[in-house]
Amino acid sequence: MSKYDREAVRRVLDRAAAEGRSSLTAPEGRLVVEAYGIATPGEGLAGSADEAVALAGKIGLPVVLKIVSPDILHKTEAGGVLVGLGSAAEVAAGYDTIIANARAYNADATIVGVQVQQQLTAGHEVIVGTVTDPTFGKIVAFGLGGVLVEVLKDVTFRLAPTDTGTALSMIDGIASAEILRGVRGAEPANREVLSDLIVRLSDLVTDFPELAEVDLNPVLATAAGATAVDVRILVDPRAAERPEQFTDEEILASMTRIMRPASIAVIGASAESGKIGNSVMKNLVNGGYQGEIYPINPKAAEILDRKAYQSISDVPGPVDVAVFAIPAKFVPAALEEAGAKGVAGAIMIPSGFGETGNHELQAEVVGIARRHGVRILGPNIYGYYYTPENLSATFCTPYDVKGGVALTSQSGGIGMAILGFSRSARMGVSSIVGVGNKADIDEDDLLTFFESDPNTQLIAMHLEDLKDGRSFARAAKRVSATKPVLVLKAGRTDQGAKAASSHTGALAGNDKVYDDILRQSGVIRAPGLNDLLEYARGIPLLPTPQGENVVIITGAGGSGVLLSDACVDNNLTLMEIPDDLDEAFRRFIPPFGAAGNPIDITGGEPPSTYRNTIALGLSDPRIHSLILGYWHTIVTPPMVFAELVVDVVEEFRAKGVNKPVVASLAGDVEVESASGHLYRHGIVAYPYTTEKPVAVLGAKYRWARSAGLLGDRPDGR
Repeated sequence: MSKYDREAVRRVLDRAAAEGRSSLTAPEGRLVVEAYGIATPGEGLAGSADEAVALAGKIGLPVVLKIVSPDILHKTEAGGVLVGLGSAAEVAAGYDTIIANARAYNADATIVGVQVQQQLTAGHEVIVGTVTDPTFGKIVAFGLGGVLVEVLKDVTFRLAPTDTGTALSMIDGIASAEILRGVRGAEPANREVLSDLIVRLSDLVTDFPELAEVDLNPVLATAAGATAVDVRILVDPRAAERPEQFTDEEILASMTRIMRPASIAVIGASAESGKIGNSVMKNLVNGGYQGEIYPINPKAAEILDRKAYQSISDVPGPVDVAVFAIPAKFVPAALEEAGAKGVAGAIMIPSGFGETGNHELQAEVVGIARRHGVRILGPNIYGYYYTPENLSATFCTPYDVKGGVALTSQSGGIGMAILGFSRSARMGVSSIVGVGNKADIDEDDLLTFFESDPNTQLIAMHLEDLKDGRSFARAAKRVSATKPVLVLKAGRTDQGAKAASSHTGALAGNDKVYDDILRQSGVIRAPGLNDLLEYARGIPLLPTPQGENVVIITGAGGSGVLLSDACVDNNLTLMEIPDDLDEAFRRFIPPFGAAGNPIDITGGEPPSTYRNTIALGLSDPRIHSLILGYWHTIVTPPMVFAELVVDVVEEFRAKGVNKPVVASLAGDVEVESASGHLYRHGIVAYPYTTEKPVAVLGAKYRWARSAGLLGDRPDGR
C-alpha cells in the first residue's frame, strides 16, 4: 500500500479548525481522500463563469457543477448541483444559475466558488462511508450507492480499522452483491480495488479520529477502478474521544474478588422480613456461602445470628464486596466508607439514579468509586449469583443448580425470567448477573471474567445497549473463539434509530450496525428471550459438529417438510445423499417410504426402523448431524422412541462417535415426557415444534463456524 500523505490531511483539518468549521468543502474533502490514495474525478474550483468554462475545456465535457460553501452541506437540496453540461454556453449559464440558487437558499452563506467536475457515467454506484457511532466508535459502511442507498438500505458495517479480508466480506455481504459481480452482461466491479478503497478510508478515520463522518457517495466502481464522485466530510473534535477503559488485568483482578469474595458486607442489612436488606442476608446465609458475612446497620446489634456493625469501617477484617441495600440518597456517604475500607466491588441494588433521571447522583457515585478504585455493579439491579461459591448476593430467591452457563441481564424483569426458566428447566448455571444502569461494570467486564472462569462454558446476555461497544466487540471476539457468546439485543426496530443528516449516518442509526458487528465478533444473536434461554440450555449439550452435512430422519412427511424449511432458515446444509448411502437407508425403510433427505421412514414403522436408520446416520462419517422427526404412533409410542434414541446415541458415544442429535416430537401429551427424557440425556428435543430444535442446532453451527472449527460457508454466514 502506498504511503499516506498525513501532513496534507493535517493542513486541511487545522485550517478548518482555525476557522471554526465543522465541515470541509468539497475541494478540501477531495484533498483529504486523495492524500490516502482514493481516486476522485478530474475537477477544479471556479470563481467566475469564465473560469468555469476554462476548467471545463481542460477537464473535458460533459461536466458537473457543484456549489462550494461551508454553509451549504446539502448541495442538491439548495439547487447547487447541475449535471450533464455539454457545451461552454451551458457551463457559463450553469455557473450563474448555481450561484443564484445558493443565494436564494441561504443569503448569508459564504460561497467559495463552484466546483467543476468531470462527469463519469460508467460503473456501479456504491457508497463507502464512515461514521462515529455512539456505541461502537468508528465504523465503516459499504453498500449500493446513489438513490439506491436510500431505497434499499442494502449496507454492511464493520469496525474501523478494517483489513482486506474484512473489506471483501463487506462487498460480498450485501444482498445485492451479485449485481456488483456483473449480471446480464454488465461489467463487474473490481472487488480488490473496492476493498482497497474501504481499507484506505478506514485507515484515514483511524489516523484522524476527529473526522466524525466521511461520506463517499456515489463511488463509481468499474472493472478497472473505483472513483469517489462526491465527498462529504464532517469534523468534530469530540469524535476522537474514547470511553474510559481498564486493562484486562485490572478488570480480571477486580472481577475475581467480586465473583469469588472471601467476605461480604451488606450495607442496610435488616432483621425485618420483607426488607431488601433482610432478603440479601437470608440468601447469603441460607444459600450456603462460606465466606465472612458482615451485616451493616447502625441500629442493630445482631442480624441472623451475626454481629452487626454501625459502619463498614468498623468491620475488623478486610471486605471484598459491599452489597448496598439502602436508599439512593445515602449511597455516596456509605460508598466513601466502603472505598476507604478497600472493597473491590459495590453491588448497587437501589434505584433512584440515572434510570429516574438522577444522572448527577449516579455521576457522583461513579466519581467516588473511581477515587477509591472500586468497581460498581448497577445501580438498579437484583444483585448477582455465582454458584461455584454458593453465592446468592440478591434479594431474589437462591439458585443452586450448578453448571456451565453464565447469564446476564440489563433488566430486572428479564433477570426474573432467566431465573424462572433456569429453575424450571433445571439448567445448570455458573452465574446470573444483573447489570442495570451499567454506571460502571459493563458486559465486556463480565466477558473478561467468564473467559478465564473454568466453571463457565457459555455466556448468554440480554442487553438494551452497550456502554462501550468497541470494547465489548473486542472481548466477545476473543471469548467466542473458545466459548459461545449469545446476545439478545433489545430495540431491534427502526423506532430506535437515531436521526442523522448524512447517508452513512442515517444508515448507521439502525439495528444493522449491531447485527453486523456482533456477527463480526463471533456473537450468536438470539431473536427473542425464549430463544436466548433455549440456546443457552441446548448448545452446551450438543457436541461440536465435524462438518456441514445434516440429515433428517422422520416418521412423518409433513414434519420432514417443516424441518427442511427450518434448516434453510437456520443456514444448515441438507446433505445430498450419495447413491451408496441411499441404498443403505432403503434397506431399512418400507418401499413406500422415501430415501433422499429428508429420509421418510413413514409413521407405521416399529422401533427397529428408527433404531436402524439412526444407527446408520451415526455410523457413516459423511453425516455430521442428525435431525429426528417423530410422529406419535401405537407401534412406536413416545417413550419407546425416546428410550431407543438414547440407547443408540449412547452406544455410539461409547465408541467415540459423538454427533449432534436433535429431535422434534409430534403427538399427544406423552411426547412432553419423552422430550424431557431425551433432553436429560443430552439430546435436544422439543414437543409440538419443528422450528426450535433446528434453531438450537443452527446456533451451535453458527458458533462453530465463527470459532473457526468448520471454516466459513461460501455465503459468509
